[in-house]
Amino acid sequence: MGAISLPVDPIVEHNWPKFSLRSSSDSPKSSSLFVSWQPGNYQRTAKRTEDAFQACNDIVACFQERARVERQYAQQLSEWSNKWKPVVDSSPLYGSLMKAWQCFLSSADRLAALHATICRSLVSEDGDRVRTWQKDTFHKKLFGGFKESHDIETGFARAQKPWAKRLKKLDKARRAYHKVSRKEQVAREREAHAQGNPDVSIDKQKKIQEEREVAQQEAEKVRARYEKVLEEVNNYAPRYMEEMESVFDQSQEEERKRIVFLKQAFLSIHKHLDITNNESVRAVYNELHNTLMAIDEQEDLRWWKNTHGPGMPTDWPHFQEWTPEKKSKKGKKEVEKSGTIEKSVMIGGVRVRALYDYVGQETDELSFKAGEEFLKIEDEDDQGWCRGKKDDGWEGLYPANYVEVV
Repeated sequence: MGAISLPVDPIVEHNWPKFSLRSSSDSPKSSSLFVSWQPGNYQRTAKRTEDAFQACNDIVACFQERARVERQYAQQLSEWSNKWKPVVDSSPLYGSLMKAWQCFLSSADRLAALHATICRSLVSEDGDRVRTWQKDTFHKKLFGGFKESHDIETGFARAQKPWAKRLKKLDKARRAYHKVSRKEQVAREREAHAQGNPDVSIDKQKKIQEEREVAQQEAEKVRARYEKVLEEVNNYAPRYMEEMESVFDQSQEEERKRIVFLKQAFLSIHKHLDITNNESVRAVYNELHNTLMAIDEQEDLRWWKNTHGPGMPTDWPHFQEWTPEKKSKKGKKEVEKSGTIEKSVMIGGVRVRALYDYVGQETDELSFKAGEEFLKIEDEDDQGWCRGKKDDGWEGLYPANYVEVV
């Protein structure tokens, strides 16, 4: 009797039990394997739960490290910008060229802020999202493992228990049939050897023939039992497949949910990292490009001509009439009044706030930190310098474009 035809998985071809005339010693072990349907061969499917949990840990660790890279890059951009601002501001360049160079530094500051934001998003948004989902999805058991993988393993074990019993019974019947078949084969060989042999008596030949007939009858009987057990196994196979696939589909659904979530998590990370579509980045580089395109050599040359060249206001020599000086004696009240005015000039001024850090390069220059407030006591000169006075009484010169009026 042949094996009953069973449905074949579109991916895995099953090697179901079949009636075999070969002994167990002749049959390779692989011929009795049922691939994914054999008892106990479901651990990899059940283990996907633990693998997914570990994958979540690895994903969080991976992008936390990327967040550190983003933070370090932001810090390096800021440090680079702060280092070069004093050099750029005090450089001999002027006009639109000066503005273009300064725009590179201000763009770096804005990009540094953007990458700092990416760092925070990777840690506090994406990382926390994966951690929260991981906590809600995977439930650890008291003695190790996860409830989800335990449920899958229990379902597979329950479905395979009756199948394993039938396979054990079938294997026992197969081994019994192969044993009696070997016995029958030996009896046939003895009978063939005895026939026509003058050294073997007629009675001995008759006895050997009877032994062969007994062995043949026993082999047929055991064969019938083997075929019956095999039929029972093949008849149970559809139910076994149905129960196994039910548990497998449950595992697949849980895995599908994990894949869908992690896909969304990866898309969120991509959205934070992909600065090519970030409007603020576009604005930074558009502004920088527009500033560079605005470099106007004619306007800069005109400014230089009118400020330091022949176009600047010139007090040409002219005749000056002599005027006698008037001698006047200052009274006490006038002297006191003059002293009062000079004193008010010293303590007066305009309150300003520093936009950037500045370290004085000369002894007559004022040093300050960004955000620090002090007094501007003299207006900007032709070179762009003002005189200021700090609250501790220290006075000195500083770049006018480093501060704003409070």
